[in-house]
Amino acid sequence: MRMPEVSVIVCTYNRDIYLGKTLECLKGQTSVLETFEVLIIDNNSTDSTAELCHNFINERSNSSFYYYLEKNQGHTYARNRGIQESKGDILAFIDDDAFVCKDYVEQLIQSFKVNKETVAIGGKIVPVYESGHKPKWMSKFLLPLVAALDMGEKTKKFKKSKFPIGANMAFRKEVFDKYGLFDIRLGRRGSDGLEGGDEKDVFSRLSKNNRLILYNPLLKVDHIIPEKRVQIPYIKGLAIGVGTSERKRLEGLGTIELLKKWWSEGLKLAGTMILFFLYVIQFRFAAALMLVRFRFWVLKGLAK
Repeated sequence: MRMPEVSVIVCTYNRDIYLGKTLECLKGQTSVLETFEVLIIDNNSTDSTAELCHNFINERSNSSFYYYLEKNQGHTYARNRGIQESKGDILAFIDDDAFVCKDYVEQLIQSFKVNKETVAIGGKIVPVYESGHKPKWMSKFLLPLVAALDMGEKTKKFKKSKFPIGANMAFRKEVFDKYGLFDIRLGRRGSDGLEGGDEKDVFSRLSKNNRLILYNPLLKVDHIIPEKRVQIPYIKGLAIGVGTSERKRLEGLGTIELLKKWWSEGLKLAGTMILFFLYVIQFRFAAALMLVRFRFWVLKGLAK
């Protein structure tokens, strides 16, 4: 039996409303099925996720789709389980509400073959707002809040402070053998809080070791943004979660790293105030206010 070149890992928790389309998009790839496998990691869902997955797999008995239940609650546990179960040399992580383009796997294989020094790749993520329109407070500086990423139409290196986003990222499997798995202290845990930072932690390790991380716009996904995710209570929780995650990530790295972080946040705060006044004079009051509120909430989480 031919071993797959790519393992696509879909970690899911209570997203049966979108998961079916995510799997259909992966089934409809231009790349032949033997070149990739899809690992669905169910992180203790309480909806009909398990039934949906079993039905999907049973109807396609000749395809390489596999279902696993990960009982340890947490996104990082699910991601690490996917790594453990994978057979491919390339591991791609796709969100359970993200829909890949038809040639996603084909482009992924080609990109790693052409760029032999590359150890990780992030693709374009296009937000699809459930409401049909983006919120008035949205600006390009807050697009990461909805896991959106667009760095243009050319392949390029990520700058030192920028990294791929978890909704659409891929690694050579050797990365996790050499630099370690996702940190189980980080990331979300079911519906308990909105912490993250798990993928940033991995990319930081790669960056510190001068490993090449590329952006490839041809690796495109459409990412559903439910109405809940653009409402103020969610954004507040997400921002505090960003700060809390950073504090946890920096634990044990020493005082110098912590001071660097606070210095960085100070610079971001100064930049935020400049942007605030620029948006005000453009009469974009909602965008101006949200930038300040978001930065305040991040600092609140960091200082806890």
